[in-house]
Amino acid sequence: MAVSASLFSPARQVCSGTWCRERAAAAMARTPLEIFQKWQKTTSFLHRVFKKTSGNGGLTLFLGKREHVDHIGKVDQVDGVVKLDTTDFGDRKVFVQLVCAFRYGSEDLDVIGLCFRKDIWIQQYQIYPESHKPTLTAMHETLLKKAGDNAYPFSFEIPTNLPCSVSLQPGPDDKGKACGVDFEVKTYLAMEKNNPDEKIDKKDTARLIIRKIQYAPAEVGAGPKAEICKSFMMSDKPVHLEASMEKDLYFHGESIPIKIKINNESNKTVKKIKITVDQTTDIVLYSADKYTKTVLCKEFGETVEASSTYENTLNIIPLLNENKEKRGLALDGRLKEEDTNLASTTMLKKSVEKEILGILVSYNIKINLMVAGGGLLGGLTASDVSVELPLLLMHPKPEE
Repeated sequence: MAVSASLFSPARQVCSGTWCRERAAAAMARTPLEIFQKWQKTTSFLHRVFKKTSGNGGLTLFLGKREHVDHIGKVDQVDGVVKLDTTDFGDRKVFVQLVCAFRYGSEDLDVIGLCFRKDIWIQQYQIYPESHKPTLTAMHETLLKKAGDNAYPFSFEIPTNLPCSVSLQPGPDDKGKACGVDFEVKTYLAMEKNNPDEKIDKKDTARLIIRKIQYAPAEVGAGPKAEICKSFMMSDKPVHLEASMEKDLYFHGESIPIKIKINNESNKTVKKIKITVDQTTDIVLYSADKYTKTVLCKEFGETVEASSTYENTLNIIPLLNENKEKRGLALDGRLKEEDTNLASTTMLKKSVEKEILGILVSYNIKINLMVAGGGLLGGLTASDVSVELPLLLMHPKPEE
């Protein structure tokens, strides 16, 4: 086999030697920020695409994003595309649907005839033979290019009165889908639309879970304030406690400073300060099931002697990492097994009925003074002084 002499020319050797070393040295001299900016420029035209293909290979569902923001006044539109291979369709039609459902029991129990899933809202269209023709968006154009020939677009408008995606943390031995509210886009083959007697085979479906989420509002309100004045047995004067926060809303993972003021006019000693954060989950869809779980409990060894004052700012950070074993804790809805966080506070529109929202989540901070008893009666006169502050816990809205 003849080998080109140009491969061994001096110019080629320079190119493969000195020139390459210079290029490598220049690349290594770049800072991490410069490397990231260059990568960002070269990939700015790319768009991540999520897809799922049915077991029979005839349906492929494409979505451009899986997180849809509830802006209180409106929700991001769900735009997608389904690519078809009609070889084995026969007389069957292709439908696509978006379902908001609430699951409050194990999937295993569905097999024995007990259905622990309730559809809160459902919308569906027939896309083949084509009958649903949405106005094409930039997202559609991107997905149609990715899918290629024989692809059909669809769009869904999510009503603003539907709940956000929330899951209840399973126990260590629990299996299957977690209880909670989820949204699912599904495309499937069927002879008729909404025929309860027609059984849809799993291999004739393709589905993807999406999330409806809320971000913190642009404007943050004034921080809450609470105070109490409590008297004790065998003491002429009271203990006065005041607690306040700078603002009413904090982000997940953000340190929450709580300003504490104590005026201890009594003859008792404040032994320590305990701060707890409670998550209240109100399941309003199928029953008046309301329960509270503590997501943070922190004690501060601050002593306030009788007839003295105290003023300080104490910081707390409620995190899911410290509550991994608590079954039933409300979390932001997750996609597969990715990391999530404590559920965000549910923001309500004034006109929305609570019953349709499925799960409502709220937080409360409790500041508790552990007051020691004194005198002959000792512990019999010991008591606590406590106040509560509401807390809004959410994610910041990402920059566009």
